[in-house]
Amino acid sequence: MNGPEKHSLTLHGHRTSVTLEPEFWAAFRAIAGAEGKALNQLAAEVDEGRGTANLASAIRVFVLRWYQARG
Repeated sequence: MNGPEKHSLTLHGHRTSVTLEPEFWAAFRAIAGAEGKALNQLAAEVDEGRGTANLASAIRVFVLRWYQARG
């Protein structure tokens, strides 16, 4: 497992940086592709429903739940 990687995303017209492990970035990109969405669009949707969790944590939980629902 490699260390976390920081990537910039644009959410609702604002740039933000998110740090995730490469495996989570790969899974998040795969989910976006499977759902026919741009990565920024999917991240914005996760952001809208995240409550008080930080965005990186919300993305990790989203990825986990997405795969659990299909497992």
